[in-house]
Amino acid sequence: MEPSTDDILRQAITSFQAGRLDDAEKNLREFLRSQPKHVAALNILSVVLTSLQKYDDAERYVRLALDANSTSDATLHNYGVILRALNRPTEALERFGQALAINPAAAETWSNRGAVLNDLKRYGDAIKDFDKALVLNPDLAGVWFSRGNSCYELGRHGEALAAYDKALALAPRFAEAWLGRGNACFDLKRTVEALAAYDKALALNADLAEAWLGRGNACYDLRRTVEALAAHDKALALKADLAEAWLGRGNACYDLKRPDEALAAYDKALALKADRAEAWLGRGNVCYELARQDEALAAYDKALALKPDLAAAWLGCGNVVNHLKRHDEARAAYDKALALSPGLAEAWLGRGNACYELNRYELALADYDKALALKPDLAEAWVGRGNAFKELKCHDPTLAGNDLAAYEKALALKPGLAEAWLGCGNVFVDLKRYDKAFPAFDRALALKPNLISVEGSRLFAKMNICDWSNLEAEVAHLIASVRNGYVNTSPFPFLVIPSSSDDRLQCAKHWVARKFPAASEPIWRGEKYNHDRIRVAYLSADFHQHATSYLIAGMFECHDKARFEITAISYGPDDPTEMRARLQASNEHFIDAGSFSDDRIGKLIRASEIDILVDLKGFTTNSRTSILARRPAPIQVNYLGFPGTMGANYIDYIVADRIVIPENQRDCYAEKIVCLPNSYQVNDAKRTIAERAFMRSELGLPPAGFVFCCFNNNYKITPRMFDCWMRLLKRVDGSVLWLLEDNASAASNLKKEAAARGVNAERLIFAKRMPLPEHLARHRVADLFLDTLPCNAHTTASDALWSGLPVLTCLGETFAGRVAGSLLNAMRLPELVTASLESYEQLAIELSTNPEKLSDIKRKLADRRLSAPLFDTELFTRHIEASYAAMYERHHSGLPPDHILVPSS
Repeated sequence: MEPSTDDILRQAITSFQAGRLDDAEKNLREFLRSQPKHVAALNILSVVLTSLQKYDDAERYVRLALDANSTSDATLHNYGVILRALNRPTEALERFGQALAINPAAAETWSNRGAVLNDLKRYGDAIKDFDKALVLNPDLAGVWFSRGNSCYELGRHGEALAAYDKALALAPRFAEAWLGRGNACFDLKRTVEALAAYDKALALNADLAEAWLGRGNACYDLRRTVEALAAHDKALALKADLAEAWLGRGNACYDLKRPDEALAAYDKALALKADRAEAWLGRGNVCYELARQDEALAAYDKALALKPDLAAAWLGCGNVVNHLKRHDEARAAYDKALALSPGLAEAWLGRGNACYELNRYELALADYDKALALKPDLAEAWVGRGNAFKELKCHDPTLAGNDLAAYEKALALKPGLAEAWLGCGNVFVDLKRYDKAFPAFDRALALKPNLISVEGSRLFAKMNICDWSNLEAEVAHLIASVRNGYVNTSPFPFLVIPSSSDDRLQCAKHWVARKFPAASEPIWRGEKYNHDRIRVAYLSADFHQHATSYLIAGMFECHDKARFEITAISYGPDDPTEMRARLQASNEHFIDAGSFSDDRIGKLIRASEIDILVDLKGFTTNSRTSILARRPAPIQVNYLGFPGTMGANYIDYIVADRIVIPENQRDCYAEKIVCLPNSYQVNDAKRTIAERAFMRSELGLPPAGFVFCCFNNNYKITPRMFDCWMRLLKRVDGSVLWLLEDNASAASNLKKEAAARGVNAERLIFAKRMPLPEHLARHRVADLFLDTLPCNAHTTASDALWSGLPVLTCLGETFAGRVAGSLLNAMRLPELVTASLESYEQLAIELSTNPEKLSDIKRKLADRRLSAPLFDTELFTRHIEASYAAMYERHHSGLPPDHILVPSS
């Protein structure tokens, strides 16, 4: 017997109520074939089809119900649900409104209408509808959940949390509500609670990708980075197009020092959601760490175009332009970050770094202190504080010790911070505690092998204590580092290792490119000045009791003031000494610029219309190469302080002579060569030698025996030189070697090295430092000064010759290894310049065993001391003035710098 139509309808309703939706659909369609305008059947079928997500069919049947004159609020409500599913929110709102006009007490309709308003991001209106639903039925967990979502989107996280808690009180196993609770707690900075909520959600539904995302974000915030990465990977396994999870993965990989993975994750996030500012920020951070500065800056700019108030992106911009030496721009970017987020400690740190690079050390210190007030455990700010104190103590000795204390604080917080170990090493070098400097540099190198300058600083400290273990391999490695383009050493330590002139050029080029690149906007813009006299300015930190001043003071007094207007610009200490007073008196203008920034000094030089700026520092201690990088003068000269090229295109000339820079080595210098006729080194013929006649016994010397002497710094002594000296002591009975005691560790190590070579360590005598006049006087007790290689005696050689002590040297390949040869030629004693260590050793034996030959040399030295060019300060001054005139004439003729050969007068 065939079922009746009523039976078919009853079966359909039974199937629908039992959740057998396919059966219900089949029965209803069959029923409607016979009764196509049956309103109830049409309504039920539209609901079934909606449940089966067959929304187009559902709309067709609900419209048929309405066409059949249905006025049921349920029909209108169902139509609204269908229209929402079809993404037609405006029509859906209209149908829900019609349903509510019929039955304003329908809580579910108010709820669904609120859901549509949420879709339209009209969260405030949505909350009003949810509240109406909840007044009618406060036990609707889903409505509380939806209300929470609306409040969350409006940033009303406290209200959102309360709504989620209401939902969970009604439905404790509501996984999405636990997810919502986690999100609200996370944004309220209640991260531990957030993590617990995410874990609850995942316990109920392990496939909830957004809960894994939330868990990852919470773990990342709690610095549980490995867990964060795992959670983000879980989220992505479930939902590969979840851009926020790729962002989270990028952040975790960045913190785990996996930059390539981080970059790939940020790029994936941006491919999915190109307008996500935080992903551009992350990309910028990774590129900055990878030294891809242009990409980093472009990424930060993208982030700020999308979100101008993103303080972290302004911070990133500041870091990049600071690295690019655009320090004023960097300060402006940090200020932007701080205007948006005054509590951003890293921005205060960056601002301090920018001020430090601008030589505004007091401002830098104040910024570091602000960073530390906000974040006392910011180790990098302690390093900055140490760096600032290290510079400030040059002018205020009462600050000594603060630098080391700051570095030690940084290391207490972050023992693996290589920059702090480097800072400690630098302080110990200042204190001449090379025994402590070496392990500090050693630790820094182990932590960060390519940290700027650290490899060279470590080797230099090691050579200062005459620790020669593994020296040959370490020297070879440093040379290889330079050849491979690393900035692992400043040029000064590189002078004392056996490297070539070309290696030294590469070292200097790498150094200035990284540390002192030419300014993008030079201070001097090509003007030609016309004055009655050529204006020459000397720039130095050493216008006080210093070796440079001992050499150059007489030249300042000899300058032809009718032809030259001379200015001394001092950025070193103002010590109340006779030397300082003499320098102030001998220069037409003496400017104490110790407290000035590099930019201020540069602008002062430009405002003074200086024609020729002579830098007396090069890359030596307390130099300020960045002043010259700003190109404040039309002609810029490297002279005296640094025996080598500066590798910079903004240094036009280096003052030299035919010995220190032979013609076949000119290509190894970035500057054009000024070749003076005698020695490049100026000397002061007024230097005082004490009247005191020292007894050998009071100097620790034996009563008899030949005294070999070398008062060079200990770092210039190499194993090869020491081998030679020890052979001399063995060959010359009763002889001793008299050395400067620069530090106790060097003395101890040298004695051990002597014993290892079969020489009684007691034959090494160490001289303590003493005032210069007395030091010059004690030279007279020695018999022969033995020079070093690859770095010669410089001022120490002229000290010995001025005191009447012959100097024996060997001509090296580089400028630094040819200085003593230059001095001896200018002293008219070329017979003391040898071409090999073998001939050097042989001549030393001859002079130490042939008293007549040595006496003849000493007579020549005594006879020529005041007549040879080396100590003729007036003659030297005329020669260097001739070079200045030639430079000036080329410039005013519109010609570029070129080599200058100054004729002998």
